[in-house]
Amino acid sequence: MEDYQHQSFRELEAWVKSGVALVDFESPWCSPCRDQKPIIDTLARRFKGEARIIELNIDDHRQFAIQLGITSIPTLIIFKNGRELQRFVGLQPAEVLSRAIENVLGKHNKEVPMEAMFQPYRLANLDLTNRFVFPPIKTGYGMPGGIVTDRQLIYYRQIARNGPAAIILEPVSVTPEGREHPKQLCVHLPESVAELKKIVNVIHEEKRLACLHLNHAGAAANPMVTGTASKAPSVVKCLTSGKESEPLSGEEIGTIIAGYTFAARKAKEAGFDLLEIQGGHGYLISQFLNRKINKRSDRFGEDRLAFAKEVFSAVKKGAPDLPFMIRISGNEMSPEFGIDREDLLPFIQMVEQSGAVAIHVGMGSSCFSPPWYFHHSSLPEKPQMDALAWVRGQTNLPLIVTGRMGRIHKIETILQKNLADLVGLGRPLISDPDLIEKWQTRQYDEVRYCGYCLQGCLHRLKNGEPLGCNLNPAIGKPALEPTPNPLKILVAGGGPSGMSAAVYLGQRGHRVTVAEKENHLGGQFSLAWQAPGKQSMREGLYALNYCTRTTAESVIMGRKVDVDLVQEVQPDLLVWATGAVQNFPDIDGLQDQYVMTSVEYFGGEKEVKGPRILVIGAGRSGLEIAEKLGLQSFDVLATKRTDPIGSMMEMITRKLTLMRIEQMSTVTLMAHTTVKTFWADGVEVEQDGEKKRLAPFQTVILASGMHAAPGPGKDIQMAVPKLEIIGDANEVQDIFSAVHAGYELAQRY
Repeated sequence: MEDYQHQSFRELEAWVKSGVALVDFESPWCSPCRDQKPIIDTLARRFKGEARIIELNIDDHRQFAIQLGITSIPTLIIFKNGRELQRFVGLQPAEVLSRAIENVLGKHNKEVPMEAMFQPYRLANLDLTNRFVFPPIKTGYGMPGGIVTDRQLIYYRQIARNGPAAIILEPVSVTPEGREHPKQLCVHLPESVAELKKIVNVIHEEKRLACLHLNHAGAAANPMVTGTASKAPSVVKCLTSGKESEPLSGEEIGTIIAGYTFAARKAKEAGFDLLEIQGGHGYLISQFLNRKINKRSDRFGEDRLAFAKEVFSAVKKGAPDLPFMIRISGNEMSPEFGIDREDLLPFIQMVEQSGAVAIHVGMGSSCFSPPWYFHHSSLPEKPQMDALAWVRGQTNLPLIVTGRMGRIHKIETILQKNLADLVGLGRPLISDPDLIEKWQTRQYDEVRYCGYCLQGCLHRLKNGEPLGCNLNPAIGKPALEPTPNPLKILVAGGGPSGMSAAVYLGQRGHRVTVAEKENHLGGQFSLAWQAPGKQSMREGLYALNYCTRTTAESVIMGRKVDVDLVQEVQPDLLVWATGAVQNFPDIDGLQDQYVMTSVEYFGGEKEVKGPRILVIGAGRSGLEIAEKLGLQSFDVLATKRTDPIGSMMEMITRKLTLMRIEQMSTVTLMAHTTVKTFWADGVEVEQDGEKKRLAPFQTVILASGMHAAPGPGKDIQMAVPKLEIIGDANEVQDIFSAVHAGYELAQRY
């Protein structure tokens, strides 16, 4: 990264006169510029030695704005040999800028590995239209008893329409006792074939292959669903559920093996093209392979491959002419309980000899991976790459790789290193079912990139709710129809709710104007990715921003909605989506402290003064602030009047955040604590009825909850024919609820 410090336009020309350069014209006060910076840093590392990446503070070089015609920031310009080739205005995702630089460097005139992903591929006797696969993802869309719903059919059609060549259905348990979810698909009921065939028909209508994923959860089975204790090779406690399993009897093992034969037969009857057997991720087959778990003294313990061998034979017996592949975990990410390579290697060798057509490599364990593994937004990639390289060296079978594959540069890295033949896209296709088509047609700026936050998908499933998405409220829902009555609509507020409303109302054919009082779109979403471990969410923000600007007729920045604006626009409908504002607690002496809100902190609007920082409110924002300050070596105290600490956080994220904070000697969390009074020489708090006097703090950060921003005044209400108040302006919740509120409004209009 280079910071341009020269003073003349001529010197800038000299700076970029040779080779390729990307210049980011920005300013520290500009929120989208701050969002852009980590992307620029990534590009600087990626193109080191090939292109110069330059940041230029436009406030210090205003003459450039005039000479280059720059009217808004961030503005990003690509130069080659001193000549401007391409200009971008507004926040840009890494993929857009990366591909643009690559084009200028001439990389796309050469053979590009990514292009091979869109070509047909022959897998055994199956013809795939491309080299993408949709992995098995639990939906929670079905009915108890394995009854398929319309939402499931819509969901699979959305994924299939412009998507992967093969779609692996959500997991099916081969016996009722092996289920994880009450709405899991079934094969054991009389109506199972007819129900599964509904999904197969939808997939086939879209010219895609349908694959049935067969599994028994073993120790990961849910006793609340099965009505019985989970069963495993030996007594073992599933760390995820906290439940201890019972050892399987020989008779029960026989029943499970017969279940695989029955399931394969039913898959054939339902018209599936392919089968996948779950052999990894800490489920039953993996448990039998794992010496740390399998302590049996019978033949299934003496030969830990025995159970898998019989399962493979059972599947081939049930559907002898149906190709099958095996899913494994390249690394279960659990040193204490996870399967190691010593046990995995003979299994891979057996798979190669079994007649399987491919190995599907994922990561992690359903029962035994530590919480950090499930925090996908901050999952380290090196263990995945190392595991892929190792598996590749042990087999000649085609490899499918799944796990955070929603970025082109990662796929290209895997292809260049020859680590896989096919790529699994799961949550990236839930976020944007048209992702593959957009990549193929190079519509990179239109991609709605998954942020790997897990808030709308895994978190909801663990809470017993159906799968959703923070960025795609339309997943699993009927397409919005064009409106027969187009309206002129004014949206007040460009946060998640306002942007969502603008996008989906615009898609229906309404004429939408968005007015945002700040100089950027995004609201509090533009701050969310700045919390530790959430950096991958920033491209999701870009997607909403881009869609808003390209769908709305007009976007007005830096202006609040007042009567004058209402009279200018003359809307048929006013959508009030002004979000939420910080609660200010009534604390004696607070007015005499150096205070900032959580929004001001994440927005970088005020300088943090140390060394001691008090965070009032240890909920979601408060914990994120405390961790970020702790990483900067500040002495931090975060208080919360009630328990639990970190309320409103996704459960895995909360557990992980607390684990990291516990390792920070400079961060203290105090539950059941109320800040009572600020004095000149300190602060008084009350914890569990006991008053304590603490040393002074140099900065106080308010993270004590939010409340709806003021609604429209009576003058505005009287000036519009119709008013809708949505999102946090109606009820303070989270990004998922805010985005969905905009979509639901469009459904009504």
